[in-house]
Amino acid sequence: MSEGRLAQNVLYFGRALRAAGLGVGPGTMLDAAEAMRIAGIGSREDLYWTLHAVFVSRREDHAVFDQAFQLFWRRRAAGDKLMALLSPVAVPVAPQAPKPGLRRVEEAFFAGGNKPQPEAPPEIEVDARLTASDADVLRTRDFAQMSAEELEQARCRIAALNMPDDRVRTRRLTPDPRGRLVDMRAALRASLATGGAFIPLRRRGPSERPPPVVALVDISGSMSDYARPVLHFLHALTARRRVETFLFGTRLTNVSRALRHRDGDAALAGVAQMVPDWSGGTRIAPSLRAFNKDWSRRVMAQNPVVLLVTDGLERDADDTLSREMDRLHRSCRRLVWLNPLLRYAAFEPRARGVKAMLPHVDEFRPVHDLASLEGLVKALSGAPQPVAGVRRAGRHSRMEGTLQ
Repeated sequence: MSEGRLAQNVLYFGRALRAAGLGVGPGTMLDAAEAMRIAGIGSREDLYWTLHAVFVSRREDHAVFDQAFQLFWRRRAAGDKLMALLSPVAVPVAPQAPKPGLRRVEEAFFAGGNKPQPEAPPEIEVDARLTASDADVLRTRDFAQMSAEELEQARCRIAALNMPDDRVRTRRLTPDPRGRLVDMRAALRASLATGGAFIPLRRRGPSERPPPVVALVDISGSMSDYARPVLHFLHALTARRRVETFLFGTRLTNVSRALRHRDGDAALAGVAQMVPDWSGGTRIAPSLRAFNKDWSRRVMAQNPVVLLVTDGLERDADDTLSREMDRLHRSCRRLVWLNPLLRYAAFEPRARGVKAMLPHVDEFRPVHDLASLEGLVKALSGAPQPVAGVRRAGRHSRMEGTLQ
């Protein structure tokens, strides 16, 4: 292969990696071409590790790079091996679970992102002042009605959201020029730079940090279409603050460690392996009881914000549900209930489970589209406020119109 053809293939390979989510820019591609010139590519393995050293800067990008390299830099004998596998005498191979990042690599290669696009024919200009853009339509489309392509676009928009910037004071002290307490140790250390001629004044004040978040997400059959976008939102939020995530259907599962993985596909794959009751039944009261008994003291010690994501359709609604909700409410800073049923303008809390849970929440918000997630970010950034359209009547609340 000529040097010019190899450089062109490296350019296409870098474009595919960028489409798959790696941070590859024009400077990185120039570095790859220079690295191949200096290293002197002699074998396929040399090419692999030379490009790996340039394109891979994070550990979670290794799996994506490996899959992309195997697809792009194929051997000429790959077709013969494929024909051998398809022959009648071939031994069937058991299907394996897809590796993290493989779906992004396949989309990057087979969606045309790494190939030069032909010139598009001239389009007829249309006056679109009275039409809605695709972004606006996607923003208000229900998650349950989205196609696979729209869900992928929604996932990218969720990852790009400006997460809440609320902060709370802690007991820990940090250097603060306006603090009230004098930090004598820091002052004496700073005086060494002047030879003890004078002692500069150093102060300390209370530090601020984002409050932790505890999320309880319902993954029953009626919530499965909404649980995945919420998990993408929690994965993006985990990169900015401490988030403890629990999934419940017929049992309670802690998936916080899996969601801490930087790669979104690998994080969701780890969650899928840990949860055996996805799209199953709903047992809200036993799940809340298990959380309050086994996990409350571990994850609620710093007075977090609790996000409860469920439709409230409990199969066995009794006094236990109200008692566990009250205990959960008293253990946290703020309890926000996210319910996809609020997408209906005529929704009323008639179900026994909803009636038992509603008096113990601080906010009652929808979670059925991108607009509702954007509203949640704004709500978490500000002070707790009752949702518009809710009027408390006695012990329970009644919906009067669409919640925003």
